[in-house]
Amino acid sequence: MAHVKKKILIADDHEIVRHGVRNLIASVSDYECCAEATTGRDAVRLAQELRPDVAILDISMPELNGIEAARQILKLCPQTKILIFTVHDAERLVYEVFSVGAHGYILKSDAGRHLLSAIESVLDGRHYFSSQVSEVLFESFQKKDMPHAPAEEGSKPTSREREIIQLLAEGSSNKEVASALGISVKTAETHRATIMRKLGLHSIGELVRYAIRNQIIQA
Repeated sequence: MAHVKKKILIADDHEIVRHGVRNLIASVSDYECCAEATTGRDAVRLAQELRPDVAILDISMPELNGIEAARQILKLCPQTKILIFTVHDAERLVYEVFSVGAHGYILKSDAGRHLLSAIESVLDGRHYFSSQVSEVLFESFQKKDMPHAPAEEGSKPTSREREIIQLLAEGSSNKEVASALGISVKTAETHRATIMRKLGLHSIGELVRYAIRNQIIQA
């Protein structure tokens, strides 16, 4: 009976990063890179199609960021382990990542030394944190309470609204938002109006600043 390798999906919009991760994965006989994605939306589609054992997701991806992609992948493929792979170690992001159910958080600066260990950990059912992320968590526990994201203006957007905010902030038209999400243009327009009203925003410029401030997109 043929040995079944663990399938790993890589999602990052930088070719050089994907290449490096792919080479690391290829160095382990039990692992195989089953697919690569350049956007969060592609990562969700490929995960649903291929059911990988591990999805390695960058946070800063076009169309759908890694946090929202992780949320959707876990809903569609609950058996997939999510490993967030990023340059960011902000406390807010760490907690947002784990609040959606991710299994690991590794900084790109640690990849060469620790990525394979991180993959092994999440496959074994354990959580994995880069050392700097562990320090963030420790400092938070020292403060006695789990931190919460600072309150923003208006109400907190839903997961679908965060998707739309990202698309609009990246310059998508209502028609392009509708196409990306499989909804009508009228529904996209309604969502846009609701989001602007809910967050107290009055222009796309303000929405872009909101998206950057809340790390839905990167500046």
